[in-house]
Amino acid sequence: MKPVIIFAGTIEGRTLSEYLAGRGIPVTACVATEYGETLFAERPGLKVHAGRMDEGEMEAWIREQDPVLVVDATHPYARVVSENLVRACEKAGTEYLRLVRETSSAGLSASAVQVDSVDEAVEYLKGVEGNILAATGSKELSKYTAIPDYANRVYARVLSTAEVASACEKLGFRGKNLICMQGPFSEDLNTAMLRQFQCKYLVTKETGRAGGFDEKIRAAERAGAKVVLVRRPEDQPGYSYQETVRILEERLGLPHEAAQAEAGAFQAGAAAPAEPRGMEDTAAPPRVVSLVGIGMGSGAGMTLEARAAVKEAELLVGAGRMLEAADCAGTPSFCAYDPQKIAEYIADHPEYRRVAVLLSGDIGFYSGAKRLYEAMEGQDWEIRSICGISSVVYFCSRLRMSWEDVCLKSAHGRSANLPAAVRTHRKTFTLLGGKDGVGNLCRELEEYGLSQVQIHVGERLGYEEERIVSGTPGELADGVYDGLCVALIENPQAADDGRACIDDEEFIRGKAPMTKSEVRCLSAAKLHLPSDAVVYDVGAGTGSVSIEMALQAPDGVVYAIERSGEACGLIEQNKRKFGTPNVQVVEGLAPEAMEELPVPTHAFIGGSAGNLKQILECLLAKNPQIRVVINTVTLETVSEVMQCLKELPLIEEEILSVSTARSRKLGAYHLMTGQNPIYIVTCRGGAS
Repeated sequence: MKPVIIFAGTIEGRTLSEYLAGRGIPVTACVATEYGETLFAERPGLKVHAGRMDEGEMEAWIREQDPVLVVDATHPYARVVSENLVRACEKAGTEYLRLVRETSSAGLSASAVQVDSVDEAVEYLKGVEGNILAATGSKELSKYTAIPDYANRVYARVLSTAEVASACEKLGFRGKNLICMQGPFSEDLNTAMLRQFQCKYLVTKETGRAGGFDEKIRAAERAGAKVVLVRRPEDQPGYSYQETVRILEERLGLPHEAAQAEAGAFQAGAAAPAEPRGMEDTAAPPRVVSLVGIGMGSGAGMTLEARAAVKEAELLVGAGRMLEAADCAGTPSFCAYDPQKIAEYIADHPEYRRVAVLLSGDIGFYSGAKRLYEAMEGQDWEIRSICGISSVVYFCSRLRMSWEDVCLKSAHGRSANLPAAVRTHRKTFTLLGGKDGVGNLCRELEEYGLSQVQIHVGERLGYEEERIVSGTPGELADGVYDGLCVALIENPQAADDGRACIDDEEFIRGKAPMTKSEVRCLSAAKLHLPSDAVVYDVGAGTGSVSIEMALQAPDGVVYAIERSGEACGLIEQNKRKFGTPNVQVVEGLAPEAMEELPVPTHAFIGGSAGNLKQILECLLAKNPQIRVVINTVTLETVSEVMQCLKELPLIEEEILSVSTARSRKLGAYHLMTGQNPIYIVTCRGGAS
């Protein structure tokens, strides 16, 4: 059977390619780059050709392939490619069909600037002040170098390939000014980027809803950024996604489903299907989307309810391993694990009335279901939740061990303070990521004084090649393990040592200054730290306050910012002594050393080196609602603090003066020796 060739430079092109291949039509999808090739799900009957072609090369290649027809699903702005393809098809005598992306319904604000090219956008931006988020791709990025101080003002968002990143760096876009990510992006992520980089302008093309245009426009409005829109080239004649599907079904002799024929355009929020003839008073049944936990391994552990949902589904969605485990040949599928892409795909394909989204293990245990619920919020779908057998339940059963007293963690694609969990729990279960996950776990446990614990490692759970090994960190560290790994760590000597007020003598001191235990513990208490706090300790000294805070926030992270290299070395020693890997040492002077750090929830300022106001301004810029505790011993710094409370958007909660005295023995007597009085100021950001 002759193939259908699809020039698939858009999500519509990839979707159409996979849809036709799923219905038994041989498809060859053409993309410009090797990166584009990686975006396709593997399936029988689908080939991908990567590489750019000029008109002559297109003609020769089309003649060689001898397709039924050619579908042009290239980007709306790839006008030259489309023109070349039209002429190549004419010369090869091959039918040409243009799939035109639907325009967006998002309304531009009155302040938006519309231009006809990136060149015109750059000319406009030359005359304005403020930072710019350029979301027009890498091909025309060189034009932005004409903007004054572009290397600091322009933030370029481009594809995440080494080739693109290298080309951008040669143009002068590097560090935080180069954002390498694959779109489309959610409204919240767009908003966060605009706010993080304080961008006053967003330059974008009208890429339609499928290209994330609506989310960009709404994000710009939320962030107070002006949109500079590069208008689409003049509309080309063609067909919408659904019209293209109908034409191909007729041309290829495929059965035409009524639900699909009635579906709206390729966009969420399309008009509802027309009522079936003779049933005007009968409401159409709602779309059902089932989030299905398929258990461990190959699918043998799938529950009867999960099997029924998979069998009834008209569309299966999930990562490649999940689709393979479901073993439903012939059912259309979409290979993806990103919740936003999954929700958008389901919304854009109303022809599928019963959809099953497949998730590993149980949907309530470190699953993508949580983000899927958020991504699907507001849709007119019936969401069904079907639980499965989680990895912790399965693994504990294989170990003949109860799991009601297990501390549950995950180091798969996220940071986890496993030493803290193991130190305070007799049994700790964790998901591991990557082939070196077990080795990293073993080395970390040994580094933080937990070399005596027993580790059970489970690989490829539920598959025929399942393997379980046990041993100490030293015995397992150098082993070779599969990327699909879990571990259960037993620590019979575990004790809940979530203590406060570590004795001063326990810290490794050196010559660095140290906040005394009474003041240290009172200051940490005033921060009201949750377990997952992100804290800056500015002027960390020996790290004593950092250690106290890290113990109170075992699921968070403490950035110990210290300008003295010697003191930074002491902090590293103390974090290992007290088992707090969630302390990250940052050598440098604040506020400069804080600029590249993640957004903090709390901050402790023990030393400012005369930069208190600048430090507070930096903290407020990162998090307008941040909670801050400041320690000072001199009256001059007290005066500086009071001035900052007046001038900056801070709400003063409390100012304490703490004086302590410690006893010392003199013969048979005890004398009290007074310590320097300390002022503890508690405040928080006052922005709404």
